[in-house]
Amino acid sequence: MRIAALLLAILANLPMTGHAAAADALTPHRITLKDGRSFNLQAPASLRITPVAEGFKRPRFFARSPDGRIFLTDMDNLADNTRGAVYVLDDFDPATGKIGKISTWASGLRNPNSVAFLKDAAGVQWIYVALTDALLRYRYTPGETRPSGSAQLVARFPDHGMSASNGGWHLTRTVVPMNGKLYVAIGSSCNACVESETLRAVVVEMNPDGSGQRVIARGLRNAVWMSVVDGQLMATNQGVDHLGPNLPNETFYAIKPGDYGRPSCYVAGKAIKPDPKFPRKEGCANVVRPLATFIAHGSALGFDLFPKNGNSQLADEYVVALHGSGSQKLGHGYKLVRMGKDGSGQRDLVSGFLQAGKVMGRPCGVLRVGADAFLFSDDKSGVVYYVRP
Repeated sequence: MRIAALLLAILANLPMTGHAAAADALTPHRITLKDGRSFNLQAPASLRITPVAEGFKRPRFFARSPDGRIFLTDMDNLADNTRGAVYVLDDFDPATGKIGKISTWASGLRNPNSVAFLKDAAGVQWIYVALTDALLRYRYTPGETRPSGSAQLVARFPDHGMSASNGGWHLTRTVVPMNGKLYVAIGSSCNACVESETLRAVVVEMNPDGSGQRVIARGLRNAVWMSVVDGQLMATNQGVDHLGPNLPNETFYAIKPGDYGRPSCYVAGKAIKPDPKFPRKEGCANVVRPLATFIAHGSALGFDLFPKNGNSQLADEYVVALHGSGSQKLGHGYKLVRMGKDGSGQRDLVSGFLQAGKVMGRPCGVLRVGADAFLFSDDKSGVVYYVRP
């Protein structure tokens, strides 16, 4: 008894750190949706989880406009379609979690996955919309609820629908502005193959008008989300499906020009290994290494970084959405995780979207809206959640 008491006293006086605080322990949070479903999600007791917008089809990723508004893409469903939309979530109040008004900014779009804002050298403010087959841009007017002008075609992308047999497969395109340039991620045409088209499994750089295109990163199977963090382009990436239930790891990169391996190389923990189906003479020694890895087939998607901010519990950490494996039986992902800015200390932040083989939701986009506060989309149930202290 004396030993037990001594141990408790020692533990009670240990210094608490951001990676070991008792506040990190996950507890049940009851969620009730408008469709009548009610279930528990697991998250720290110090946080509150609230559905703040429902009724979307397949909500994906957020973007902030220059005038501080929140834009959200919606791909409608998993099929190749032209029913996608872009919404504006106006007058969001972080104190109450209320959204003043939701407007349909554009509709009838081909699988819109992301939007981005960029002011060009002439001072024109544009909103870019990344579709499966094209990158479009519109002149942006602050406060608008519909495009204020007609679309301009910026770039064309491979367009073969969903079937891998005719070069289809991944439908998403992600656009990010950085240093006056645009960067677009384009997924592969298959699970694992030697691509026949230049703009597949790549990140391509271009000028705001689409000129000057050049591939800067090749061999990224499906970088579904990218974002600029402290001046560095960052991206999540999804690995191949043919190496079993526990390989390869999903990955998180600081993007730089180079070779990212696919289809000849894959990431397994801290190692980069050759794929026996696609041998190459040069091997894998020069493949770019990831900053962090996630569980195989967990489908790492959206993320955001929380900057250093006093005693904020998420300070200097990423929140990353693991959308979940295609196989519910495998059950990897279906949660949000947190990790240090350097990729260390990864652990669950919000879990419970897969319960007894039933999918309650699939986290997708993440948008920081304050210290320890963020929105995230669930593209399975059409919900936007708000997490805050």
